[in-house]
Amino acid sequence: MNRKSAALAALIAAAVLVPAAAPAVAAPLGGSAVAQGRPADRAADRAALQQALDAAVAGGAPGAIAEIRDERGTWQGVSGYADLAGRQRPQASDRFRAGSVTKSFTSTVVLQLVAEGRIGLDDPIERHLPGLLPNGDHITVRRLLNHTAGLTDFIELLLADPGAVQAAQHTTYTPEQLIGLAVQHGPKFAPGTSWGYSNTNYFVLGLLVEHTTGRSLSQEITRRILHPLHLRNTSLPGSDRLPGPQLHGYEWLAGPGAAPVDLTAFNPSVYWAAGGIVSTTSDLNRFYRALFGGELLPPEQLRAMQEMQQTDRDDHRTYGLGLEARPACADGSRVVGHTGSVAGYTTFSFTSKDGRRQLTLAVNASVTLPAAAGDAMTRLVTTALCDR
Repeated sequence: MNRKSAALAALIAAAVLVPAAAPAVAAPLGGSAVAQGRPADRAADRAALQQALDAAVAGGAPGAIAEIRDERGTWQGVSGYADLAGRQRPQASDRFRAGSVTKSFTSTVVLQLVAEGRIGLDDPIERHLPGLLPNGDHITVRRLLNHTAGLTDFIELLLADPGAVQAAQHTTYTPEQLIGLAVQHGPKFAPGTSWGYSNTNYFVLGLLVEHTTGRSLSQEITRRILHPLHLRNTSLPGSDRLPGPQLHGYEWLAGPGAAPVDLTAFNPSVYWAAGGIVSTTSDLNRFYRALFGGELLPPEQLRAMQEMQQTDRDDHRTYGLGLEARPACADGSRVVGHTGSVAGYTTFSFTSKDGRRQLTLAVNASVTLPAAAGDAMTRLVTTALCDR
């Protein structure tokens, strides 16, 4: 039985779905925060943020890190543990696996290539990668970006149980292998006729970037995004190790009474262009601030990226080209960004519609998070990004 809370499921565009029981985790050690900006008359506001972060840990997340940027300045908070074995506290600068937030990076590179005239949004993928996909004449770049291509999600096939997750932790896959696995199971629907979230789409897009540029996706993300924005703590790694200070990632794969499994070291080939980014809360906020501020894409491509359509979810989520939007506030106003969920990690990175407020939140568990932790994370999103 999948024990994720309804609130958490509504917030996660999952890159990994593992049915497992929720863990029993000790209450938080107590949070700490660093606030910058105008602190004196905003103490109660920042205290509410810390309380929401602490509640996620009290509810079952091993540890949590958040950075909020708003009209009051920048607030960074931590709670719980980054390393359960060593009882080590998190640091605001800890690195973590950001999961499907990666899709916004991959999409940005693809749209830069569109702006350069090297590919077209409505080009069939067969034109660029002949023979890779059945029906490739009808699967366009746009349909891959917005999940209307109809491709089966290889993650659902490959990581269907806890044992498979631990096997993948130490296995190297090629993109062609994983795309082939999805293709073998046939399409979910005819291209352009429905919507279905699929990590396979972004593996195809990763190959498209490499074919078009003659360089690896990691090199292109680095030279087009990371270096210009000085995102020194972000990478698309080829190694299973997280560099520098880090959150350890955990799942209770054998059930709540068993010891947690440390999934920090994980072969990244199963995530790659769909979920492989390693980053920090500060770097992700900087990335989305630059993206929405027009530093990475011309206006035409940025508008296309934010053209949202309905999804198959019941949470009123809409999806653009590597971006998702959802109502988060009492007045129905939407936040835009992306969620990420990979083994051991959950990430939210969202910006308010007016661009004045940003939140990036990371916790070091994902599919075995208890409902209470998911509810607390939802409250933190609302506290950070809605009028108060």
